[in-house]
Amino acid sequence: MNEMVAKPWYKEPWPWLLMAGPFIVVVAGIFTAWLAISSADGLVAEDYYKRGLAAGTTIARSERAQALGIVAAVRLMSDRIVVQLKSTSGEFVTPASIAVALSHPTRAGLDQSIDLKREGGAFAAPFRLPTAGHWLVLVEDDAKSWRLMGNVVLPASGDVVIGAEQPADIRNQ
Repeated sequence: MNEMVAKPWYKEPWPWLLMAGPFIVVVAGIFTAWLAISSADGLVAEDYYKRGLAAGTTIARSERAQALGIVAAVRLMSDRIVVQLKSTSGEFVTPASIAVALSHPTRAGLDQSIDLKREGGAFAAPFRLPTAGHWLVLVEDDAKSWRLMGNVVLPASGDVVIGAEQPADIRNQ
């Protein structure tokens, strides 16, 4: 006669199949916890509180640039950056140097800052063009009394104009 012999539970496939799901979830949870602890929070600034307090100053500098009618034409070439400044205000004094920062919205490790010296009617310096994509451009004077902020999608052809109004003479150069 054919009798069914009961196997021990660990020799049956069903308990193992039922335990596989929770086991996978536990392993994935441990991996996620390790990833969260070991990786840096790239979008969180170390001095976020101080930056929040300084927001009023930052807004005032942007408003100052708008009041002066400052416009910047930024040309990014593969090995050089050139910035031309124009203003509709008679109060505007062209600075001796300006600072330009290119920031990636989500990848802080790619951000670049450079000080540009005046060369004739523009500001220029050698520059390594960052990777293609959306970038934030920040232009400010050496005294940090005004600042302009704009966007650029690289690779860009021609000048990227940021600032108050865009006069025809700066767009066509």
